[in-house]
Amino acid sequence: MELAGLACAQTLAKVYPKATHSRVLVCCGPGNQGGDGLVAARHLAQFGYKPTLYMPKPGNKDIYKRLQIQCNNMLIPSLPSTTNELSQALSVSDVILDAIFGFSFSPPVRAPFDAVLPLLAKSGKPIVSVDIPSGWDVEKGKIPFSVKKVEGEGEVKEEETTFEGLEPDVLVSLTAPKLGARDFKGRHFLGGRFVPKTLEQKHDLNLLEYPGYEQIVELPTNTTQKL
Repeated sequence: MELAGLACAQTLAKVYPKATHSRVLVCCGPGNQGGDGLVAARHLAQFGYKPTLYMPKPGNKDIYKRLQIQCNNMLIPSLPSTTNELSQALSVSDVILDAIFGFSFSPPVRAPFDAVLPLLAKSGKPIVSVDIPSGWDVEKGKIPFSVKKVEGEGEVKEEETTFEGLEPDVLVSLTAPKLGARDFKGRHFLGGRFVPKTLEQKHDLNLLEYPGYEQIVELPTNTTQKL
């Protein structure tokens, strides 16, 4: 998780320099994906960025709580888990790190995330997603599903609308690209330089070589569609 979070932070820093995108809204889910986001937030702070945490539903595992404490020790602010707070934070953020749903996610999106994801999607801010864009099926990719319609001040109406998950500008796949990433058309990075050679050979992963001491490597533009 530490190496995965470092790879996520390096990816964001490579694409969005702190001179123009210093204010990072790090959105974390309750599982290991959220843990990667917490680690990334800490590294981004060490890189000189100004991360802010938003956890709609914080995780309850001990490792998650410990990572939260580490972020607190870095004086990284955390927002209350309301859509009003999220809307306000989005208005003053430069870029979003999406670490909400990951490898174990399967639709549909449930509360409170069914209100959160549409707000992120229509914010107009660039998004960097971790492993798989939140709301996408890890194998099937984008699948339409219903979510609550949220107005500007966080008012939730009874009507529902169709949503296919986030459309990030950048994706950092951890360990190896997932099948669902075939629908992704932005800049795609591989991160998580920790796969043993035996595991790589067993599953015929055919991973790219990481340059020098970098924790990430960018995939060629046509690689994702060939998954």
